[in-house]
Amino acid sequence: MTLQTRIQILLRLREFFLQPDEAWLACKERAYRENPWFIPEFIEFAIKNIAENFLEEEALISWTNNYSIPETAVAPKNIGLVMAGNIPLVGFHDLLCCFITGHNTNIKPSSKDFVLIKHIVAEMTSWNADIPNWIQFAENLKGCDAYIATGSNNTSRYFEYYFGKYPHIIRKNRTSVAILDGTETPAELDLLADDIQVYFGLGCRNITKIYVPEDYDFLPLLNTLRKYEFYMDFHKYKHNYDYHLAILIMSNRYYMNNDSIILTENIAAYSPVSQIHYEKFSDTSKVLETLKDNEEIQCVVGHKQMAFGSAQSPSLFDYADGVDTMQFLTSI
Repeated sequence: MTLQTRIQILLRLREFFLQPDEAWLACKERAYRENPWFIPEFIEFAIKNIAENFLEEEALISWTNNYSIPETAVAPKNIGLVMAGNIPLVGFHDLLCCFITGHNTNIKPSSKDFVLIKHIVAEMTSWNADIPNWIQFAENLKGCDAYIATGSNNTSRYFEYYFGKYPHIIRKNRTSVAILDGTETPAELDLLADDIQVYFGLGCRNITKIYVPEDYDFLPLLNTLRKYEFYMDFHKYKHNYDYHLAILIMSNRYYMNNDSIILTENIAAYSPVSQIHYEKFSDTSKVLETLKDNEEIQCVVGHKQMAFGSAQSPSLFDYADGVDTMQFLTSI
């Protein structure tokens, strides 16, 4: 299978995403039943991002031209791919990298996100009978030449133990933050609310902490975040909200809320679902210095940083943890 053939399959996949059939609609409904965190709005949002940001022809060609990818794979490797499952199709970019570079991919999907990715591969197989020779699913990833594994800080230790002696990319927990200066417009706050709350805040590119000036007025942000008050209709989210609110009340800790999300002062970068941490600052440069080499941070949003509203719409070149997956795959 040539590089051009692989690109054509991906372009056809883009059309499939944008003009789905009944089986694909049923698949998305099943994905939601299997994982209630994957509400239909989020599945559609993830698929739209993939179609528009990853599978657009000009973007694909520009991306592949940045790497030394032979037209025909000479000695493809077997890549073991352990996918995460925190948000819909979060592992698709890794699969895309393996496929476009001409390697054989052995996927261990997350138990939280296996329905969509399996259907996608099955659809690709219906277009090209060679796909099973390039992409397989497996519960056990022994005997691969290299590994890409995404998980938590805890599972990363197991990945290091099992895969450490092979070429590998092993990813741990990551989260994102925003630096606010108080001059944000209503439109920017609206986009910030999306960066915080899309996917219920479960993605590594979701903002779980904001840095604010000493005299910051939280009211405009809290009012803007009301656009997601419908989350309280989802029992899993509401359970988190009720639980963490009760903890703060019983601990006699100061907090702010708008009846659907909680803001509390905390130096920790990670915050639980339904809660946002904030930390006050007087010098932006000092905040940036603390974030500079912080391996917990995926994205930093704010003026002179990543644009508001762009955190959940990565491009092909936005590699997880800042590790160039394509460079890794073309060098093994």
